[in-house]
Amino acid sequence: MIFLYIDPGTGSMLFAALIGAMGTLLFFLRKVLLRLKFYLSGGQSAEKNGDKITYLIFSDSKRYWNVFKPVCDRFEELGIPAEYWTMSEDDPAFSENYSCVKCTYIGSGNRAYARLNLASASICLATTPGLEVYQWKRSRDIDWYVHIYHMMDEGTTYRMFGLDFYDAVLLTGPIQERYIRILEEKRGLKPKELYMTGCTYMDALDQKVRAYRLTKKEEKSETKIITVLVAPSWGPAGILSKFGAEFIDALLKTKFHIVIRPHPQSVESEKAMLERLTERYAGNDRIEWNYDNDNFEVLNRSDVLISDFSGVLFDFALALEKPVIYADTTFDPAIYDAAWIDEPLWKFTVLDKLGVRLNKEGFGELQPLILGLLGQSVLEEGRKQVCKEAWQYRGQAAERTVDYLIRKAEEMK
Repeated sequence: MIFLYIDPGTGSMLFAALIGAMGTLLFFLRKVLLRLKFYLSGGQSAEKNGDKITYLIFSDSKRYWNVFKPVCDRFEELGIPAEYWTMSEDDPAFSENYSCVKCTYIGSGNRAYARLNLASASICLATTPGLEVYQWKRSRDIDWYVHIYHMMDEGTTYRMFGLDFYDAVLLTGPIQERYIRILEEKRGLKPKELYMTGCTYMDALDQKVRAYRLTKKEEKSETKIITVLVAPSWGPAGILSKFGAEFIDALLKTKFHIVIRPHPQSVESEKAMLERLTERYAGNDRIEWNYDNDNFEVLNRSDVLISDFSGVLFDFALALEKPVIYADTTFDPAIYDAAWIDEPLWKFTVLDKLGVRLNKEGFGELQPLILGLLGQSVLEEGRKQVCKEAWQYRGQAAERTVDYLIRKAEEMK
């Protein structure tokens, strides 16, 4: 008996080739069908009959609903039809009572990408990197691809070539433009259209924080238990992957309550590691594992955040105005766009303005380190400086995003 093995890389290439062949055939058949509809409708274009979507929003996970909800809300407010396609069957979008925004589950994995690769739209807005790199290919019937960030840093920790094949990128702050242009120049790419919108999910988080502070008073009791949130990135350089039980054991020697919120991708890509850790600390009431889709509640009740190079550092420091500790995990840029940057990444140069660095040698001093950070007014000036570079047009991101999409659709007509 002969067994055939196809490695993941070859499998991805074969799938891409198959999708390409299918796309060519279906594109031809679609052109024939559109021509037929043209004649049967008395000379009216198929687009006028509603075959082509004007505004298509694509999300590869429900965890990005905080990015897209403000945009969908804005379309709904203006009464402009749009479609939201998601790869999560339980996406929170389905609980919205929209009349203008149509929410559709398009399946997961290859099934979803196959549909995207053949979609027909004027504009596709997405936060998913890797367009035209892996299974997700540019559809011949989508005119303009727009990227919206789901993190607020310089944007170089996407997997390599993450934004190369987008037509436009919506910026949260000026720092991203500089790094995009560096990568374009080094790779010989046509310059993308860049437009400053601000950050949709940060605006939404900011609104929640302000609303909470208007209705609640902070507990000022001296007996209040301090909550430390551990929210790392995923991959070999993440805190849980690199330090694991050694780091958690050090935290348990403090008197604080510990909330561990693994990166959603860890649940899929580092399942074995998470299972080992959750089993090791099962029954320990000092440790809480958090997997909420909306992170506001856990961010809001935490006093200090410990992370690595995750974008949540900026969310916590800038929107909630609380101190952060960033672990020195010796970030390896090899698989990221950052590998093309010949200078320290912006995020690592500004973290000292938002909090303090934690080395492995400092694990034994976590309690005094955390206590010393609480109430430090010196961090306020650092936050203001970082906001200028990474969070422009505070509170206006949804409006500016939809305004851009509307103007672009009109231009392409």
